[in-house]
Amino acid sequence: MKKTYLILVFLLIGIMVNIAQDIPKHISYYRIYDFLDELATDGLIEINSAVKPYSQQFIAEKLQKIAIQAKETDTKLLSKRQMLELEYFLNEFALELDRLPESPNFFYKNDLSIASILPPVISYKDSLFKARLIPILGMHITANKNGRIEKKWFGAEFQGMIGKNFSIYGSLRDISHTGDGLLSKPSFLNDEPGYEYTIGTDFSDSRGGIKFSNDYLSIGLIKDNISWGDNYHGSNILSGRVPSFPMIYMHVKPVKWFELNYFHGWLVSNVIDSTNYYVQNDNQIFYRPANKFMAANLLTFTPVKNLKLSIGNSIIYGERNVHPAYFIPIAFYKSLDHVMTKGLVTENQNSQLFINISSRNIRHLHLFTSVFADEIQFRRFKPTSPDKNPISYKIGANISNFPLQNLSATVEYTKTNILNYKHSIPALTWASNSYNLGHYMGDNAQEFYASLRFKPARGLDLNLYYVDAKHGNEYEYIRKGVFNGISSSVINIISNPSPGDIIWRNQTVGFNATYEIFRNSYAIIKVEKSDIQTFDAASAPVFGEVRMTAQEVMDLYTPTMLQGDNFTFIVGFSFGF
Repeated sequence: MKKTYLILVFLLIGIMVNIAQDIPKHISYYRIYDFLDELATDGLIEINSAVKPYSQQFIAEKLQKIAIQAKETDTKLLSKRQMLELEYFLNEFALELDRLPESPNFFYKNDLSIASILPPVISYKDSLFKARLIPILGMHITANKNGRIEKKWFGAEFQGMIGKNFSIYGSLRDISHTGDGLLSKPSFLNDEPGYEYTIGTDFSDSRGGIKFSNDYLSIGLIKDNISWGDNYHGSNILSGRVPSFPMIYMHVKPVKWFELNYFHGWLVSNVIDSTNYYVQNDNQIFYRPANKFMAANLLTFTPVKNLKLSIGNSIIYGERNVHPAYFIPIAFYKSLDHVMTKGLVTENQNSQLFINISSRNIRHLHLFTSVFADEIQFRRFKPTSPDKNPISYKIGANISNFPLQNLSATVEYTKTNILNYKHSIPALTWASNSYNLGHYMGDNAQEFYASLRFKPARGLDLNLYYVDAKHGNEYEYIRKGVFNGISSSVINIISNPSPGDIIWRNQTVGFNATYEIFRNSYAIIKVEKSDIQTFDAASAPVFGEVRMTAQEVMDLYTPTMLQGDNFTFIVGFSFGF
């Protein structure tokens, strides 16, 4: 027994001597992610861009590595704009590099802390504890001929790093919408963040967590947004668009050529459990939502430098309580599910498989593809098979700083088959708070995206983009039923052509200018020429189809303000994100 205790003590000491703290940088701060992606595509650093958010410690170390290389090399490693961006971001993550940030606009400063006005942030550092407090304030105004919507938010964010291995963070944003309708609902086909409105059009977003980490392991309890799958315009695996949800998250990277990402999450089903309810003293009954849990892993291998091969799987399950089997980080969850439910002759839980490939082996060029599969039968890949696998795939390319400095171009195509994200049991769909966890276009849809981004100066991003998104017939996931007197099943549904009849289409050309004036403080101007049209289905109704008129399709999929042909203007600012 004494030997066991000694071994545990030595293991604990061995873990604690490694220095690493893990506070995730939220995926909404796209400029730092875009800068790291640019450096990686230029061949200067190596990252696994399929998994976000990155930790702030990871970001700081990558930036410092580039700064050292730029100082040591005789050749011009970075452009003038990149050097200014690097200096700017190094100051942003100064605490992670064990120093206080510099600011000419401070109103208080001593050896342990600095409080600045622009950017509005308070930073503190001593030998044991480092922290920053960031106030949050912002507003976006969206306007076109159909009306105007104002989105306002305020709050604060706290980040603390304790000792060498522990971190704690939390943020609160109180968001309100006023004006002519809403831009975000679960059924809307756009990439607006998902909101669970509390009173009217108000939404409160609280994120945070506590983590332990060292050089090769990070584990914690967090409530945050995560994104899995390489993309530049919405992942088809985990997009991060749904409202943040609590999870136990683990990241392990013991060697350069392998890493594991895993989480077990508590989702929001928005489905009533009629067997679970409260009774008030006036005998009024309040039903509780059905439980909805999720476990997922993603294993990433690097066989050669800059080539990332990722494979993972997940399961959404709705048991009374969490199941210990799904806390196993490396497992094939569909197999576990079969063992636990198949003998009961009952419906299985909802399992998925995903693959991501990212290559930056050609300098200045990033090639990527990702696949999300709800179900796979190899016979369905044959051209003669009438039914097709419910899968989603994305393929794309990004070229950066070639042939011209500060210019990048992206093309991306996403195709999702029928019933890919749905399930016959509403509580087991690939969704939380009724928002799809995957691509914003949902099932039976496709999207082409292209952009040209120019960065003429530090902090200024100019982005010209084009979107052509199409949605086909809408279907329900029905296992078995009778249609026109004939017994039908889900096989009949996925035998329909995808996308089939185009019932909704969005063609948008846009220009977006963002200027990050101070750290965590930006101004934005966006102009979009959009043409969103809907159509009556031309084919005859089939089993499982939700047949709608063109106007019903428009109202279901499109915010009132964006329906039809519009010039839309968006202006805004933000302190904090």
